[in-house]
Amino acid sequence: MALPNHQELMLPLLKVLKKQNQPIQISQAGKLLAEQSSLTAEELSKMIPSGKRTVFYDRVGWAKTYLVKAGLIHQPDWGLCELSEEAKKLNLELLNKIDNDFLMQYESFRNFKMPPNIKSDKQIISTLEKSDLETPEESLQRINEILLSSLKDDLLNLVKAKHPSFFERLVVDLLVAMGYGGSHQDAAQAIGKTSDGGIDGIISEDRLGLDKIYIQAKRWENTVGRPDIQQFKGALADQVAKKGVFITTSSFSKEAIESAKKSGIVLIDGEKLTSLMIEFGLGVQVERSFYIYKIDQDRFDEDNF
Repeated sequence: MALPNHQELMLPLLKVLKKQNQPIQISQAGKLLAEQSSLTAEELSKMIPSGKRTVFYDRVGWAKTYLVKAGLIHQPDWGLCELSEEAKKLNLELLNKIDNDFLMQYESFRNFKMPPNIKSDKQIISTLEKSDLETPEESLQRINEILLSSLKDDLLNLVKAKHPSFFERLVVDLLVAMGYGGSHQDAAQAIGKTSDGGIDGIISEDRLGLDKIYIQAKRWENTVGRPDIQQFKGALADQVAKKGVFITTSSFSKEAIESAKKSGIVLIDGEKLTSLMIEFGLGVQVERSFYIYKIDQDRFDEDNF
């Protein structure tokens, strides 16, 4: 069963509050909703991208927020919820659903969804309408994924357009940024300096050089196949090596991936390469940052005053 979105949780949340007939914590309401759902433990434990809370409880929280904005939930104290007088006028048992369209009948919700300063902006309104099934955080996550996908494509095209020596330096920079190779100078000397067949470089796994990682770095367009992995595997065996990393700007065939798994070889394709470049800030810079703020409950704890 698919996890309900925040709109699908609005009516069930109001029904839970009606049944309790007293203010309860939103966390308790979420627990009651989870218990009466047919969701599995695995579905209920699915986390949002930040890992701070589960998707289910996050959506319960947003359902509460929207209902508060519409004036259907009253919050007598921090974290507590109960039906508002306006909500008590509704016959919840006769309603099939409560969603954003339903809430638009309330002026306070209309002002929340369409602030006066953007009501004339058709592009923004269109974007808001398309994201109605998502919570604001989910919309931000989706947009971020779109931007990252575009950035990865641009990065990969740039890397492929550069000279092979640029790719070698990029591999060095990435490995050092990830904590391998000791100093940058040591790592730079390791890559591209070996004449062992099938091995492009040897780099220290740690600053003390207690273990070695053997590198194969190929700026290719064609898919890396099983024979390429087998050749690298043979080179590792000749060196009695335990750890190998094959880095390419292209991709790996299914057979190559299966062969690498059996040999303990780590594969980094173009997609993974650009992800690591972004993660470690190589070839990219932050253009704009957004912060999502929440209440610092400790600051309002009476024991702290």
